[in-house]
Amino acid sequence: MTQPQSMDETQAPAPGAGRLRFRSVARTHVGAVRTLNEDRVLERADARLWAVADGMGGHQAGEVASGLIVEALSAVGGRHSGYTFLNAVCDSLQAVNRELLDRAQALEAGGTIGATVAVLLVHDDHYACVWAGDSRVYLARDGGLERITHDHSLVQEMVDAGAIAPEDAAAHRQSNVVTRAVGADETLMLDVLHAAIQPGDVFLLCSDGLTGMVTDAEIGRILRALPLEAAADGLLALSLDRGARDNVSLVLIAAEAG
Repeated sequence: MTQPQSMDETQAPAPGAGRLRFRSVARTHVGAVRTLNEDRVLERADARLWAVADGMGGHQAGEVASGLIVEALSAVGGRHSGYTFLNAVCDSLQAVNRELLDRAQALEAGGTIGATVAVLLVHDDHYACVWAGDSRVYLARDGGLERITHDHSLVQEMVDAGAIAPEDAAAHRQSNVVTRAVGADETLMLDVLHAAIQPGDVFLLCSDGLTGMVTDAEIGRILRALPLEAAADGLLALSLDRGARDNVSLVLIAAEAG
């Protein structure tokens, strides 16, 4: 079996550090079915910036799209304010969108080179999420689990319209159809959410390879029961045990009092 790529737990100060410290771990795995991992993860505790990018399956060069996203975000440096930090992240994703559209036009048969993305950035004890597609961000707080992103996908639109039940979405035959992605359209629409962080908060960023195999309730139980490294390993192992039809990637970030 292909071994997961594992990143060591990290913690570091950063501009706009505030009173909280952050520890993070990341995992990415090709899964049990596919032969190519088109996911990429970014874990930059030094800059307080984390991301998961999922190359769009069935399209050309999904790994190129996710790789360009992570490369662009890696170049985002420290900023003097949360707004400039957030704007730099959004600007980098817009630049990648334009580059991917140019690359797609150069393909002989046309097509799309794209990826979904979920980003978490922290400044002065506040977080912002930026996302496009169905890669997700969760927040575990006070024993509960909240999904703080809203999927840009066909099945999510069906759930919102009451056409299918939320628990049926993951198994729906069109569960892989996203309505937004970096590289998919001339205009990249990004959703943004921001709020304060509390000591003890744990964030999970993940690709749909995890959420297609593991329920929100199971994610919550694992995050409550296990420390950060063990929780990352447990989530990955559970998805693999269930057949992991897609690449599986996740990043866990814990906020602690300084």
